[in-house]
Amino acid sequence: MTDTTIDAREVEYYSNLADSWWDTEGPFRPLHAMNAFRVTYLVEQLTRTFSLDASAERPLAGLRILDVGCGGGILSESMARLGADVTGIDVVERNIAIAKLHAARSGLAIDYRQCEAGELADTGATFDVVLNMEVVEHVADLETFMSDCGRLTRPGGVMAVSTINRTPKSWVFAIVGAEYILRLLPRGTHRWSMFRKPDEIESLLDASGLAVDDITGVAMNPMNFRFRLTSSLAVNYMLVATRG
Repeated sequence: MTDTTIDAREVEYYSNLADSWWDTEGPFRPLHAMNAFRVTYLVEQLTRTFSLDASAERPLAGLRILDVGCGGGILSESMARLGADVTGIDVVERNIAIAKLHAARSGLAIDYRQCEAGELADTGATFDVVLNMEVVEHVADLETFMSDCGRLTRPGGVMAVSTINRTPKSWVFAIVGAEYILRLLPRGTHRWSMFRKPDEIESLLDASGLAVDDITGVAMNPMNFRFRLTSSLAVNYMLVATRG
């Protein structure tokens, strides 16, 4: 495996946490809570873009979706349950092993692979949707990584990105508050210097021929783990972009 975009520190950190992915009361509890929220957003955006019925039992049927940095498969499984043909990739071997095991136990056919986005792109594979959720703040070479994800997005396809802005407010809320005061996440989950500003992401999407269709801020109530959309992009934000 090449080490073009891999951050060795991130791989070691998530390898140590791999067994906790499906513990809804463990270190990934906020991610489980966020997952339901972001799935609702993604279904709304994708059904509109691809003219699908959002009220259908399996509204994403017919879409080929790639979940980049799939971890233990939380988002991949949600997409598969909604009818999508899902491929999940991650550079952490233990994550893929756990994702495969959980999908098998859940009766879901998901194609999990341990590889980088660039390795998959080099095969010529493309997808209707590339999910790039809570990943860009963990990669070593953002420009190369985003270019690889762009190559994986077919013409007319969509890339979705969810991440954390690099602002003083995000340092207070996402690191000091979430990791040290409220202990919603293990210490060391994030590095502020790795947070990505919206204009940085939009510039890299534009370089791959993707235009942003929607961008929204995300806010969370730390007392009950409830998420909501907000006009402020100062901390968390999500966007979807279409490749021309």
